[in-house]
Amino acid sequence: MFTILFVFCLSFLNLFLFRKFAKKIGLVDQPNERKHHDGQIPLIGGISIFSTLIMTLTIFFPISDSLLLYLSCSFILIFIGLIDDKIDLSFKLRLLVQIGISLVMILIGHKSLNYLGFIVPGEALHLPIYVSYGLTVFAVIGAINAFNMVDGIDGLLGGLSSVTFAALGYMFYLSGKSDLAIFCVLFVSAIVPYVLLNLGFPFGQRFKVFMGDAGSMFIGFTVIWLLIEASQNDVNLTISPVTALWFIAVPLMDMVSIMFRRIKKGQSPFKPDREHLHHICQRLGMSSRLSLLFICLMSAIMAWIGVWSEVNDVNESIMFLLFIMIFAVYLYLISHIWRITTFIRKSFKSTDPT
Repeated sequence: MFTILFVFCLSFLNLFLFRKFAKKIGLVDQPNERKHHDGQIPLIGGISIFSTLIMTLTIFFPISDSLLLYLSCSFILIFIGLIDDKIDLSFKLRLLVQIGISLVMILIGHKSLNYLGFIVPGEALHLPIYVSYGLTVFAVIGAINAFNMVDGIDGLLGGLSSVTFAALGYMFYLSGKSDLAIFCVLFVSAIVPYVLLNLGFPFGQRFKVFMGDAGSMFIGFTVIWLLIEASQNDVNLTISPVTALWFIAVPLMDMVSIMFRRIKKGQSPFKPDREHLHHICQRLGMSSRLSLLFICLMSAIMAWIGVWSEVNDVNESIMFLLFIMIFAVYLYLISHIWRITTFIRKSFKSTDPT
């Protein structure tokens, strides 16, 4: 409990320290046609959370080769992210860095997606080494950008990532991996102060901060690192590989659906726009806070289904098929959301007794 309180307070302190530094060097977010906020907002959520964790881990955790590799990779992503927040790097350069980080994970950390479990009936599916390397690179890039893309309204990135870390922490706890469970709890403790300031609590909009690309890339990388750690040792699994999909369902579905729609329109899948789930919720009439609550509730339900399936040992192929079905329904609804809402509104008007 002391460590959790220490992380919470240290994270708050770092946010205020880096906030002043960011304003001096111009590390701030300017409002534009896609970013509707007032004034210049410091982009220091990521570096504050990373600084808090690196201090905490070096004080309270035993130093291992795996921890050093994780912190080194995270530092590179934070550094590149800060430069991107400051001068807006090209996506190709960021992609090259993410590929490099993926290869470091694979070749030095020996962490790769080589086991897919029983997603099809029969024997467990083990991938050939080079196929697993390619899938790991794809997964790392996907996770990093999925969490980067959901960072569109106040509190959403922090809320969705907290759901994922909470679900992972609970499963690590159940499997007896206390160090990883504690790490997940500490990560959430470091995120909460950011979420509070991002939402304007308790000091109002004057002290508002944003995560920045540094933070979203760091969080996405940490999520995929932990998911691989949890799902890729078929001798001592924490979760099955298919459960990992349930833990990141909302960011994953949002990223894939938005890329699908962009490609369908003949646009670059990485072109920024205002077609994400949180934008759609707001155009449907939800406030920013209601959109946040709705999307985080969706994520929590999906994560709970994943936890429930693990605790009750539900067949993996059934869970994979169910996930694909939910994904397909989501993709259809999002692709036809305006037709559906227009039909609903017309139906309500036609049944209005006045």
